[in-house]
Amino acid sequence: MTVGPLPSSVRVEVLGPLRLLVDGAPVDVPGPRRRAVLALLALAEGRTVTVDRLVDALWPSGVPASGRQALHNHVSRLRGHLGPAADRLMTGRDGYRLALTPGELDLARARALLARARETAERDPADACALLREAHGLWRGPVLADLTDVEPVAAAVEECEQLGHEVTDALIAAAVAAGQAESVVGLAAASAAAGPLREPAVLLLMRALAATGQAPEALRVGREFRRRLIDETGLDPSSALNDLEKDIVGAGGAPVPARPATPLIGRESEVASLHRLLAAERLVTLVGPGGVGKTRVALEVARQSSTATVLHLAPVTDAAAIPHALAAALQLKVDHGDVLTACVSVLGERTGLMVIDNCEHLLDGVRDTVDVVLSCCPGTTVLATSREPLGLAAEHVWRLPPLALPRPSRDPAKAASVALFLDRARRVRPGPPATREEMHAVADIVQRVDGIPLAIELAAGRLSTFSLADLRQRLDRSLDLLGGGSTSAESRHRTLRATMEWSYRLLAEDEQRLFRHLSVFADGVDLDTAERIAADLGLAGDPGSALARLVDASMIDASFDGITRYRMLETLRAFGLDRLAALGEEKAAAERMVRWAVELTAGICSAVMTQREPEADALLRRELPNLRAAWRLVRSRGSLDDAVAMVVGLFDAIAYRDLVEIRDWAEELAEDPALETHPGASRVLGAAGEAVYHRGDYVRAEQLAQAGVEKSTEGTAPWQCLMVLSVAELARGDHDAVVEHSLAAGALVGPHRESLGIAALATAYAGDADAARRLNDQGRAGAVSPSMRAWGAYVAGEIENLAGRGERAERHYVEAIDLARLSGATFLVGVATVGLLSVRAAQGRVREALDGYRDVIGYFAGTGNWTHLWTTLRNLADLLRRLGDDEPAELIDAAADRAPDAPTAAGSGHTGTRPGPVLGRTALLDVARQAIDRNLTRGRQDVP
Repeated sequence: MTVGPLPSSVRVEVLGPLRLLVDGAPVDVPGPRRRAVLALLALAEGRTVTVDRLVDALWPSGVPASGRQALHNHVSRLRGHLGPAADRLMTGRDGYRLALTPGELDLARARALLARARETAERDPADACALLREAHGLWRGPVLADLTDVEPVAAAVEECEQLGHEVTDALIAAAVAAGQAESVVGLAAASAAAGPLREPAVLLLMRALAATGQAPEALRVGREFRRRLIDETGLDPSSALNDLEKDIVGAGGAPVPARPATPLIGRESEVASLHRLLAAERLVTLVGPGGVGKTRVALEVARQSSTATVLHLAPVTDAAAIPHALAAALQLKVDHGDVLTACVSVLGERTGLMVIDNCEHLLDGVRDTVDVVLSCCPGTTVLATSREPLGLAAEHVWRLPPLALPRPSRDPAKAASVALFLDRARRVRPGPPATREEMHAVADIVQRVDGIPLAIELAAGRLSTFSLADLRQRLDRSLDLLGGGSTSAESRHRTLRATMEWSYRLLAEDEQRLFRHLSVFADGVDLDTAERIAADLGLAGDPGSALARLVDASMIDASFDGITRYRMLETLRAFGLDRLAALGEEKAAAERMVRWAVELTAGICSAVMTQREPEADALLRRELPNLRAAWRLVRSRGSLDDAVAMVVGLFDAIAYRDLVEIRDWAEELAEDPALETHPGASRVLGAAGEAVYHRGDYVRAEQLAQAGVEKSTEGTAPWQCLMVLSVAELARGDHDAVVEHSLAAGALVGPHRESLGIAALATAYAGDADAARRLNDQGRAGAVSPSMRAWGAYVAGEIENLAGRGERAERHYVEAIDLARLSGATFLVGVATVGLLSVRAAQGRVREALDGYRDVIGYFAGTGNWTHLWTTLRNLADLLRRLGDDEPAELIDAAADRAPDAPTAAGSGHTGTRPGPVLGRTALLDVARQAIDRNLTRGRQDVP
């Protein structure tokens, strides 16, 4: 077959009605003789088919005088059908050849897939199964049914049918080996029915039936085949049938788990993974929190296995009773002697799976029993379920996660957790399919119960009493609301609280204490924090050991994505908070968390002005959910000292990071009447002024900062207030005041901050570029942190941009953006990008500028910073005017001129108020975005 680059793509399909596709589009090939020519050329798989062979095939009774010319005409027409791929049909010295790559003929693809599957079947039957399913899917119906009167085609059809049998047989065998027998029982039955005397097909059907718990039916199929073969051929079946019947009968001593009353949803991949794992490991322990579905998954694995013994330990309360429970599971009656020895004797003669369910309350006894079984029964593989590992050397621990939750912007129904809720809900309250609003409600419900199957089923069961909206509103009481479930369930699974209580009681007292006090952290903790809390609680043993025990017991989850972190499912966290309240520890736990938050913000405050700023930024963003919870604790408890410490410590987060909610905290605290007499009030007002400035209200920012100066009790104004005054004054164009206040701030806080750069900006905007450079050079010399180095580079870019030195300005702006991104200073990325875009627009790089303006407008609009958004829009208006798009430019400038929060346009001709209509802000942003898109579409690159 020809290999190498070929013109256009061609695909010929012969495993069904003949089909030709060129560049993915089907092409009709009319006429039986022309179709026969195409089939013969394709079946030759790139080899030349002689003219003599073709004409003999087309006219078997005798070639007419015009036969060769007719063949030539058919070939010519085929080239026409091939269109851009006509060169694929090549003329040789004595015949024709159709050049196809290996993937362009379905027959060749099927053979290749079968060969690959045979190579991997023993090592990875699941992978082989996937390959064979693809191969089997290539058959689309009877092979070339309209061309079987052409003798060479008919011979090829027989070969294709034989290949089809081989693929089908291999697929059934691989699926049974991979634990997927249920998916191929129908195929096996159809294959056996199509070839009732074909012994391999019958044997495979028997294997599939036995593997799905239908041993009696498998034996019936074998008996009927033996009788039919003798009646119709007089022959006896091979010894393989006898051997298989013995294997099926021998497995009958272990009862096959019954099919569950409800389907197992969303666990197909887990079940398949466990089958593969059990093929390589002799002991696998399926662990996870209560209610996550360990038992259902394990029983499904057992049900799909050809032979399995299931030992249920939930009702067993004494480790001494484990051997007796095992004997009962084996249907073994032991009248005398050691019970475990008798069980081992039976298991030692078998090859199969033993499932031991619910081991966590009898760990020592289960560990000893499994150790004996693994040592004495080489053919036995054990799958255990437990809320924590058994602790044996041979053990492979496999953690079962909750069901997948719906993702944003995806169809919620495709999430396994939603599918489970809908299935159980239909059983409780049949009705029409869920509406879009109801689907969003279901998505919220499964999110709030962490995707835990037990919680989802209990929630769906409550629809017999509540509407969907009522259920959603009451989920804050989920531990008690999700109770009173099926009376057939074990007592520990009848309420969500009972499920949590079962696991909690298995912990030692110190482990319970640590679990309770970690529950106040909304988004978990890192290792250092967990160990500090453990040490603070005065635990008797090693804190790391207690933490490890909580992980092993599935009470917390450990993740290792960059940094080790320990989190609780929300349902477990709710249980922990309940236990804190019940034991009177709520206040102590809250105080400990607040103390952690105050120390964390102080540490971040110190680190952001050093080279460690990127790490501090990552820590801040990682711990924001916990800081949010701490803030609400602080405010609800009226702890003013702690609130002040947090807000002041987060000043740089307010100033340079797009963490809008932290800015809200500063404003909230500034409005608290209790702040009036607090010694830290002036610094809080400075932080609130910075927050308001970033919301686009520089007038209010200046008022807050001035109030902070007046309230200062330290003899000098806080540097935070002076800094805010200087940027507010910069926005309204009071350059002398900017220099005064920024230099005063610098004298208080030192040269490593942005104060000298602010003074340099004002000096540059006032027209003295040389003095501005000197000020900024001093500031850059003192800058240490990446964000302050970025600030200095940004100011340098502004100075050079105002001086008309575009190339130098661009280098500075790019440096500022890179450093700001490194440090997480998103605000600096925004302002430096605005400067960079103005340079690129001036250089005629219009498409780059327009693309960039669209992104920056979206950023500032998203953070609500209209002070800088007005500057961005004015720059865009300048560019639009140069592009001849005057109308949106005039609308933008008119709105900016009349906006009270628009800063003075430094270095531009924007003076006075333009006449004309003034759009609202939302409408104005729409106009700007439409103008950007319009000019990008036009592709106007030349600036007039």
